[in-house]
Amino acid sequence: MSNQLEIVLFPCLNDNYGFLIHDNDTGETVSIDTPEVDKIVAACSERAWSLTQIWNTHHHADHTGGNLDLKEKFDTKIYGPGSVKGRIPGLSHPLFGGETFRLGTHAVHVFSTPGHTVDHVIYYVPDAKSAFVGDTLFALGCGRLFEGSKEDMYSSLKKISNFPDDTKLYCAHEYTLSNAEFALTVEPANDDLKNYISKAKELRALGLPTVPTTVASEKKCNPFLRAISASQLGEIRAAKDVF
Repeated sequence: MSNQLEIVLFPCLNDNYGFLIHDNDTGETVSIDTPEVDKIVAACSERAWSLTQIWNTHHHADHTGGNLDLKEKFDTKIYGPGSVKGRIPGLSHPLFGGETFRLGTHAVHVFSTPGHTVDHVIYYVPDAKSAFVGDTLFALGCGRLFEGSKEDMYSSLKKISNFPDDTKLYCAHEYTLSNAEFALTVEPANDDLKNYISKAKELRALGLPTVPTTVASEKKCNPFLRAISASQLGEIRAAKDVF
């Protein structure tokens, strides 16, 4: 598997996912966010990997809570949004969107995606056909607008929808079935959505994740990605908040 990236997914906390990315050529290993230290350490230990980097998407505690413990244990670099100072524990490489850095030979593109928070970022790795989208987008959903505006989120989701259709989207939570119930109220006649939900139910019945999803699937089925204006997205988000 030389020159390829391995991506490992594992459940954390109540409904979070942890993700590790491993570069076989350099031996570098990345944790996307740090939801649960013990689970991250165990996932590394099982594979004899040493954690070298953390890529934070935003500052919420279920995404950064393990930063300092993992930095102490592994001496990791910590990448994350830097536009609001002091939010990311142990931050060593502040990001603002627009940067490109490398994991071994693999380019990593950073996109600013405000909405859920004002300083949310996502990481797109074209070689792996993968994007790590934090709480900006979920399977059939999007993050609550805790800090950003509907205009922010609309713009952020457009960035994701512009990735190639076969891009895998690694969302940070397993919210798919609850999102599905709401999505059906928005587009009850969407046959693609009905098929998506059937497959998601099969996966969950087997105890399997519905993550990653793909850009193509979300463009067909996700009511937030399908919104045609910031105003429509705001209306859908407000309805979801009280659903």
